Amino acid sequence: MKQGLHPNNYPVIFVDGEHEWTGTSTLKPSQTRVVDGVEYGVISVEISAYSHPFYTGQKKLVDTAGRVEKFMRRYGNQPATARK
Repeated sequence: MKQGLHPNNYPVIFVDGEHEWTGTSTLKPSQTRVVDGVEYGVISVEISAYSHPFYTGQKKLVDTAGRVEKFMRRYGNQPATARK
């Protein structure tokens, strides 16, 4: 990499409730924690793959029928005189 072109990366610990994982970030947080002799910055996140419904599979599908099926259910069974 060219010097002075890319931002600095710092070792961080991302915290989502009870889940924690290490990584790197261009943010340098003020709160730090030492793990295995390495100083990590601590970044609290509100939503991650551990807590978001899309990733955990807890989200339920509300609408399982497609648009055509909905239309046919509403208007497909009407007599020809009612459609005019």
